[in-house]
Amino acid sequence: MAGQQTLDIEFRGVSKRYGDVTAVHPTDFAVPKGAFIALLGPSGCGKTTCLRMIGGFEQPSTGQVLIGGTDMAEVPPHRRPVNMVFQHYALFPHFDVSANVAYGLRQIRPRLTSSEIGRRTADALAMVQLAGFGARKVHELSGGQQQRVALARALVNRPSVLLLDEPLAALDKKLRTDMQIELQNLQRELGITFVLVTHDQEEALSMSDVVCVMNGGRIVQLGAPDEIYDRPADRFVAAFVGKTNFLDGTVLESTDGAARIRLANGMEISARQSGAVAAGAAAAVSLRPEALRLGAPAGETGLSGIIRNRIFLGSTAEYAIEVPLLGTLLATADHNAAQSDLLKPGDRVTISFNPGAPLAFPASDNKTSQRETSHVEVVS
Repeated sequence: MAGQQTLDIEFRGVSKRYGDVTAVHPTDFAVPKGAFIALLGPSGCGKTTCLRMIGGFEQPSTGQVLIGGTDMAEVPPHRRPVNMVFQHYALFPHFDVSANVAYGLRQIRPRLTSSEIGRRTADALAMVQLAGFGARKVHELSGGQQQRVALARALVNRPSVLLLDEPLAALDKKLRTDMQIELQNLQRELGITFVLVTHDQEEALSMSDVVCVMNGGRIVQLGAPDEIYDRPADRFVAAFVGKTNFLDGTVLESTDGAARIRLANGMEISARQSGAVAAGAAAAVSLRPEALRLGAPAGETGLSGIIRNRIFLGSTAEYAIEVPLLGTLLATADHNAAQSDLLKPGDRVTISFNPGAPLAFPASDNKTSQRETSHVEVVS
């Protein structure tokens, strides 16, 4: 349990209000040492406010923020064992790379010797694969190199916690993917806690050990990336994290963890439950695009539809398929599958799906609006 672990970050009843607006509702939150956690959610959900309260750039309206077991009330940002990498890096354009990285070291009291500053600066640049770049000006660097300088500057003071405020948002897709891998490797090598704020689901799922999904100033679900994707806690998480299709239906039978549902077109299916769905009630069934198969195996009944759009993505192709009474469903097919290259808009297809794929939610899933307090622990 978290109480038996060394915790780097704790929120105890923390909330944040701006006048009449509540940005973060009362929340208990515990992050053990060495975790890589992503705060994920849409704009305005409270994730950046949480990050800024950890960093000391905002003070909570209620509750306590603890770092390493110490209450951070009234402790200014520069006195906390935390450093932050900003979205736009915030590098000093009139400094060279070494001076940017060494800036934090020169603020330490008692002062470090010049040789110590030089050694630690060189070590930090080598850590982010920029050895030999110290004399260059910031404007002479690529976007990815500037991002590495910002990382080196944040790490050179050896913080207990590194805060990352959408640090990859300004990079192109290929460079962003490369930097995701480098950040993962760096975090494992250093063993310090990383807290990443992002609205990019792919980034959160691919980089972190734990994903914290937020909405409306509350924590909706916290868990491992595969748990968040495969077992979303409510309809919001299912819709926000990745792509999904929602099919309307009526619950015929409900047992512990499973339900029998009749879809709007009369087809009956079995589904896992997320939240209680009662017999006779309306339900929404989530089906991920990759769970849909184009074509039904022998002996199985499928859904019949017409392809309206095809999006070619290289290794896969996405098809928007209009199914009578159910609407348009998105299906993802392997590009190497024999049939996928032959399908085009206007083609009629049969769709089937893996038996364990459907996940049922109450039709009016309002758990998020009902939750008054979020209490979560990150378990390593």
